[in-house]
Formats: sequence, C-alpha cells, structure tokens
Amino acid sequence: MPFVKDFEPIPLGDTNLFKPIKIGNTQLAHRVVMPPLTRMRATHPGNVPNKEWIAEYYGQRAQRPGTMIITEGAFISPQAGGYDNVPGIWSDEQVAEWKKILLAIHASKSFAWVQLWSLGWASFPDVLARDGLRYDCACDEVYINDTLQDTAKKANNPAHSLSKEDIKQYVKEYIHAAENSIAAGADGVEIHSANGYLLNQFLDPHSNKRTDEYGGSIENRARFTLEVVDALTNAIGAERVGLRLSPYGTFNSMSGGAEPDIVSQYAYVLGELERRAQAGKRLAFVHLVEPRVTNPLLSEGEGEYTGGTNDFAYSIWKGAIIKAGNFALHPNIAREELKNDRTLIGYGRFFISNPDLVDRLEKGLPLNKYDRSTFYTMSAEGYTDYPTYDEAVELGWDKN
Repeated sequence: MPFVKDFEPIPLGDTNLFKPIKIGNTQLAHRVVMPPLTRMRATHPGNVPNKEWIAEYYGQRAQRPGTMIITEGAFISPQAGGYDNVPGIWSDEQVAEWKKILLAIHASKSFAWVQLWSLGWASFPDVLARDGLRYDCACDEVYINDTLQDTAKKANNPAHSLSKEDIKQYVKEYIHAAENSIAAGADGVEIHSANGYLLNQFLDPHSNKRTDEYGGSIENRARFTLEVVDALTNAIGAERVGLRLSPYGTFNSMSGGAEPDIVSQYAYVLGELERRAQAGKRLAFVHLVEPRVTNPLLSEGEGEYTGGTNDFAYSIWKGAIIKAGNFALHPNIAREELKNDRTLIGYGRFFISNPDLVDRLEKGLPLNKYDRSTFYTMSAEGYTDYPTYDEAVELGWDKN
C-alpha cells in the first residue's frame, strides 16, 4: 500500500496541534485525537473484543506519549446492539479484554476513552429477533429506510417505540457500561449521540415523532441525551464524560442541514451542557462531526454540507471541542481551525493506515494510503500491518 498520491503534506508542529491541553483528568501532550472507528473485529457470540489483534492495534496508535484515543463504539447492552462483530462492555468477559486494550494504550503513556454506543433503528431487526431482542427506535411511525422496514416485518420484529420504562432501563445500562469502562481502566467515556444512532434519533425531528415529554419540542427531543449525560456525570464524574454530536450529519437518515431548526436543536443541547458546567459539572469535551463529512461511508470530499458550520458551538459551550471531518488531507484547514485555543482535531481513516500519524502530522511526512476493503474484515490485514513512516521507507514506498 503506497503513500497517498497528489497530496502535499504540511508540517503542523508549529501550531496549537502540538500544544498540551488538559482534558478531564488527563494532560494531553498534543491535540491530535484518534476518534472512534468501528472495525467489526469482535468475536461472536458474546461481542467480545478480539483477543488476538485489538490490544496490539490500539497500542500501535497510542505510541506517541500523551495521545488521546477514543475507542470504537462499545455496545452498552445486548439490547443496544444488533451487530455481531462489534464489542460490548456489559459482561465480565468483555471487560477482561478491555482491560488488556486499555493497558496497551496506557503502556505508551497515552489516554483511553471508551465510546458508549446504542444503535436504535440502525440495528439489524432480524439479528435482534434471532437473539430475542426488540427493534428499538424513538417512535414506531417511521423506519430508517425501506430495506430495514421489510427486514423487520419479515423477522416479525417491527419498530418498537421506547416506553418511558425502556428509556429508564437504557439509562441504567449506560451507567453500567460507564462504570465497567472505568473499572477496566478507561480515563473516561464518550456518549455517542451522533451519526443517526439511538440518542441522535431522539434529537432529530425526522426520526422522533413522539408526542410525550421525549418528543415534539426542541427541549423534549434533547431530554434522553441529557438524562444520559446527567446519569453518567453522577456515576463517574463530569470530568470523565464527553459527548459526540453531528449537527449536519445525514447518515442513518438524519435530517442534517435540511432541517431549519437543526442549529437551534444543538444550540439547546450545548447550552444545557454549559449551564451544567457553570454549576460545577463541566464535561471533559464535546466532540463535533464537521459538515465536511455528513456520511462516514462516503469518500473524502463527497457529501459536504456548505450551508452551515459548527462555529456556533464555540459561543455557547466554553469547554474543549474536538472537531472531526476530513482534516488529514487538508492541513491548511486544520491550521485555521487550531487558531482557537479550545480546539482538538480528530483524524479518523488516516489513523487506521498510519499508526505513527502524530509524528507525520508534526513533521509533514507523507501518509500511508488506507485500504477501505479491509476496514471491516475479520483479519489482521488492514488492521495491525500498516507500517510506520520509517518502516515504509525501508519498504521503498518513498520511491513508488
């Protein structure tokens, strides 16, 4: 796999990207963040993190001391899942493997945050039916798409609108998963309320047609996410909690910029987070998916939304903000974003193919091209076999 062609790297060592910053209880040496990257290599049954490769994979990417690693999403419970090869963090067997992963990250003096994930309508209703589980969503009046609607009907597992008791149970499961994460050695957790998954489904008016206190108004649609925030803040401390949002995302049938009130919706959530912060419960960070990437399945440069920005967040939320969305190939844009002293940058796909990405960004070195065909395969190929820059030069990649 050669270096990326037609790309002129620019060293960022003189920018705020390499200025230390405190996030929660951790003192980062720089502001390059590895964001959550689903890799589908857990083992089934049991959603157990892969015992052969996963600790090595994270250890490779934590090699620069002081790096912030946000792990791939971990299901908080069986009901929150529905993909066989995604890790969970509800069982003792899962936690035992997470301990090894987090130890591998800490061995390089880097820091680990576990992303907590619930799928909702993005799950596979037939897989859930196989395991005797519901096909959960914000409301049962709309489906994510016609394909999953047909699958749900064939599996006799139609969309299930969460009851208030169901929501309370989910909150308990978030607490359990967060406590398991900390017990396994995590520095904190990230609540996944982005990219069209369960909490995001409650935020979005397209997927949330409820008429009770969890739907209708902007305040009501934000209630579930904020209840999870409050529960985890009380359980493990605000300094160990972050929240991911994707205001302009369209993945998994979210409205994105097509919804006139979308900025108002997220401004309200951020305002509520800042209100809690002013009362002494400031979250460690807010993680925003940029409108540069509205659908993570698209290639770089495709699907960009140009009708709005995430800049509004800075005037409301006064804490740290991680921004993620096609920055690796656009170092000049990263340089501009980093002029705000509260900004960190998440680099996704190129952290997959460049285990020493932090060094390359600092020095302006070429980047390994990634192989998309191995993103979700059950193998070490495309996972732990990407070379560092020095190793790539030894392989002659600089001459290709």
